[in-house]
Amino acid sequence: MNLLMCPVCREALSLSDKTWRCVNQHSYDVAKQGYVNLHVVQHKHSKNPGDTPESVQARRAFLSAGFYAPLQQAVVEKIRELRIENLLDIGCGEGYYTNAMQSEVMQCVGVDIAKNAVQVAAKLNKNVTWVVGTGATLPVLDDSIDLCTSLFSPIPQEEILRVLKPQGYLMVVTPAPEHLYTMREGLFDEVKPHEPHKFVEQLKAHFELIEQPIVESVFELNQEQLKNLIAMTPYAYKAKPEKRKKLEQQEKTELKAAFQMYIFQKR
Repeated sequence: MNLLMCPVCREALSLSDKTWRCVNQHSYDVAKQGYVNLHVVQHKHSKNPGDTPESVQARRAFLSAGFYAPLQQAVVEKIRELRIENLLDIGCGEGYYTNAMQSEVMQCVGVDIAKNAVQVAAKLNKNVTWVVGTGATLPVLDDSIDLCTSLFSPIPQEEILRVLKPQGYLMVVTPAPEHLYTMREGLFDEVKPHEPHKFVEQLKAHFELIEQPIVESVFELNQEQLKNLIAMTPYAYKAKPEKRKKLEQQEKTELKAAFQMYIFQKR
């Protein structure tokens, strides 16, 4: 079953000779890297939306070193437990988590607004349907998805409700209050704890919270690894430059990652 939806007329897309087409003859070619761009011009708000190439490369370097592997493993185990067939990863980025998710499902779609991120992701795993697209119009058909995942990404609630099957699941991963606390202390004059529970409040009208585990790990970074971590986060442009420079001069930095995972079920 093809899951993709035409972003212009919202009809089903089918793949033939490396081109996705709908019944109205709107067509979208698969790029040589292996992804399809369904982010149509009328939905764009900037020429190159999403993460910068520098941020994407920093994230690839940091994540491929395995520092967030405990979270990746926890996500994969949860997907296995839920016995998911069709999965949509919203904000898949350069594909670190999506690549691991694919092994547990029949069909996996990864979507991100940043074309440069999807280009990198598409080289990882040819069994994922990689899509450049927007959460404002998720590029999949109504009632087609067993699980939507949003790891550190926006949560377009109305669109998620549209694409999820009845009793489908939503997995949200967001920083827990203590996530990278010592790094944030080094970057900012005042550190505000993350408030993950706000997502529960936002979603409670249409989703039932069924699980809320926290995944934690402690690791030590050298200078290059710390620079990559900062560069892949919003702190890269929010932190004071002099504080960032001072922190990045440390030989070694020990940090604690704390991820809040929420599993919701559509009411």
